[in-house]
Amino acid sequence: MFKGWEFLLVEMWVLLALAALIGLIAGWLIWGRRAQTGRRLGVDTGANANEIHRLRTELDRAKAQTRDPLDDIPAMQGGGYVRPPLAAQAVLPVSTPDPIVDMPADDAVKPVPNAQPTPAALNSATVGKPQGLIAARDGLPDDLTKIKGIGAKMEMICNRLGFWHFDQIAAWNAEEIAWVDDNLEGFKGRVTRDNWVAQAKALTGVQVPAFMRRKD
Repeated sequence: MFKGWEFLLVEMWVLLALAALIGLIAGWLIWGRRAQTGRRLGVDTGANANEIHRLRTELDRAKAQTRDPLDDIPAMQGGGYVRPPLAAQAVLPVSTPDPIVDMPADDAVKPVPNAQPTPAALNSATVGKPQGLIAARDGLPDDLTKIKGIGAKMEMICNRLGFWHFDQIAAWNAEEIAWVDDNLEGFKGRVTRDNWVAQAKALTGVQVPAFMRRKD
């Protein structure tokens, strides 16, 4: 009977020893992992703390550089400096115009001459100009090259000035002759030198049919 109890007791002690051993192994595994995790966290936490300290230092330095010097002046009663509100700082002073000082007549600014031609200048450009025509009468101009001193190019100039017929040139007076002499581009003075008026009068007296006024 006692042998059976001894066997049971031995078996129980063996089981308790195995349970204790298993508990020790499990505890070692669990607490070892926690210790390793704690060490890693401690390292990371220290690194983060150093980074946070560095960032705070740089932030304090930036604030010190951008700080308004007026913030260091304490507000004092009775004449001390008091920082004005932002609304008052935003208002810009209004500048008053300088008083107008009369200038002497010699120093006065002279008006700039008008670049546009005056009516008097326009009239002087047309004074003495003979009466011209927009186009030849009946579309049949006279052959002005029959007048000595008028070639093909000169005839084109005369037509551009409105002169198409002999009777127009024959009717010019001295003032009109002077105007045409001055306005013949590249041929100034040809009217007087070649006596166009006398030649035109001679050609006007010849009765030529209208359809024969121009030579082909």
